[in-house]
Amino acid sequence: MIQAAAEQMADLLEQLGLVARIEAGRYEPSLVEVDTLELVHAAAAGLGEQAETGGTGAAVRVDREPTERALTAQARCALRHGGLDRVEIAAEGAAISISPVTEAAPIVLAEDLKDLGAAAARRLIEAFGGSLTVEDGRLLVRLPL
Repeated sequence: MIQAAAEQMADLLEQLGLVARIEAGRYEPSLVEVDTLELVHAAAAGLGEQAETGGTGAAVRVDREPTERALTAQARCALRHGGLDRVEIAAEGAAISISPVTEAAPIVLAEDLKDLGAAAARRLIEAFGGSLTVEDGRLLVRLPL
């Protein structure tokens, strides 16, 4: 348990450092082409038994490792602030959905800053041209092609 908490803290510190570089105009994303289904599986791996995966992927251009961490942070936020036991992370072409997020919607969108991981994740995704919205009780992360 302590090891898991330490890993989450290290991820959060790395994300906050990335946000500081974005805000200072010093972030240069290392964009690579990756399939969204690969991103889904990587994000779910960080949540273990608390995540189900699925969907059909598509090629997108993202900064891979930070994007994987951002998606894991968004899913963890939905779990933590939505009072959930499990979430589904699914590839929907060039988008990734995390559901359900109904009660946690303002937090995963970083409108309510109760979760620094979610706020950092949003800033990263927007920095390379992605977007986040809540539609039909799920977080939809649209990534650039």
